[in-house]
Amino acid sequence: MLKISNLNTFYGHIHALKGISMEIKKGEVVSLIGSNGAGKSSTLGSIAGLVRTQSGNVTFMDKDITNMSPHNIVKLGISLSPEGREVFPALTVQENLRLGAYTKKDKVKMSESFTRVYDLFPRLKERIKQTAGTLSGGEQQMLAIGRALMSEPQLLMLDEPSLGLAPNLVLMIFELIESINKQGTTILLIEQNANMALSVSHRAYVLETGNISMTGNAKELANDPRVKKAYLGIG
Repeated sequence: MLKISNLNTFYGHIHALKGISMEIKKGEVVSLIGSNGAGKSSTLGSIAGLVRTQSGNVTFMDKDITNMSPHNIVKLGISLSPEGREVFPALTVQENLRLGAYTKKDKVKMSESFTRVYDLFPRLKERIKQTAGTLSGGEQQMLAIGRALMSEPQLLMLDEPSLGLAPNLVLMIFELIESINKQGTTILLIEQNANMALSVSHRAYVLETGNISMTGNAKELANDPRVKKAYLGIG
């Protein structure tokens, strides 16, 4: 479904991604784990067209999308729920969600998207007219994921969905990630909570200072002594 080949991305003189290659198959949950500054968000930004890449390429459904404009990438079926939620605080829940469906012209399909999101996140339905800035952190995270789902993406990218949430809300968010995947959406997940990320993933990549250092089955990586020590706080 998604293939990244020898991707190099820079921020000025900083070489953020150093020729990384990775692949995501349809129906998978794939985690990208690593410490702060490893290049995880740069990877998602490069896929989404938010960060310009210097060399290498990104293909989605056999189409080269390298450095394509973000709105066209959304139209092709990739959506991003960004780190920090980035909801529009002065707009209502419904208005935030509608912005996620800006590529849709069909009112019936938009209505179906609203129904799907409200079924996944009943709490958002209770707060349709409430402004996003008055929601709790957990509710804002639901809204950010719901907004990303409004375009009915084939690939949903989640950047730190559990950041700053209480433990009970973290569990709920990961249960929702599994539900979204079971409904047929492929997921690329960035998450500081490596243990939770690996528990819901099929495969994972470990990113260290812009390089992929390890890859494999998520359960096998969770049991790898190097991963346990560096990311799971074990050993």
